[in-house]
Amino acid sequence: MEQLDNKENDNSKNNTINDGLIKDFGQIILNNNKNGYKIHLLNIIGEIEGHENSSPMTKTSKYEHIIPLLAAVEENDDIDGLLVLLNTIGGDVESGLAIAEMISSISKPKVCLVLGGGHSIGVPLAVSGDVTYIASTATMIVHPIRVGGMVLGVKQNFEYIERLQDRILDFTVEHSQVEKNKLKELMFNTKELTKDIGSILVGEQAVEVGVIDKVGGIKESLNELYDLINHRKNSKMT
Repeated sequence: MEQLDNKENDNSKNNTINDGLIKDFGQIILNNNKNGYKIHLLNIIGEIEGHENSSPMTKTSKYEHIIPLLAAVEENDDIDGLLVLLNTIGGDVESGLAIAEMISSISKPKVCLVLGGGHSIGVPLAVSGDVTYIASTATMIVHPIRVGGMVLGVKQNFEYIERLQDRILDFTVEHSQVEKNKLKELMFNTKELTKDIGSILVGEQAVEVGVIDKVGGIKESLNELYDLINHRKNSKMT
């Protein structure tokens, strides 16, 4: 009876934690799977909000929330793996890249899944996992850095933008199978977008060019993550 009470208390505690995570950050701990693993689900949606606040009417993912939560995932021994769900239009370039760098540096198994869209700075976010998936109908828009507002036409500004562009290229190439020349070709394509330069990749196309590893949904992504966790645990035992 005491064990049942303790189990009920644990479930109640987990439900309370999950309710708070969903309400405040759109996140949840998945722990009812057959393996008994605790998976932290990170939901990155809408616009990546950076150093400036977006409109109150805009759906955003705030980097000042996500980065400390990712640090907590790395530090928490109870968390076995990380599942990242992406449906983003892009946003603040440096903040998005910082989140991608943070995800890629986590030592625990991690899988990223693009649902709906993974556009702009969403591309390096999408490739930051150990294995990456895209839904068959999801899209990715690959394009160069866009600069909004007034920009002073001085050499230093252009050099900074070029260096930031190179950081995105290098990160994406390092964490995927796409070749750098191919990625540049996709970014600077002038034949596909009517009012911009870049390319649209839909599902299998993202896999064919090497940006994403596999086409699949939540079932495939979770099964992949379970396999990665099993491999990690078995490696520690040998």
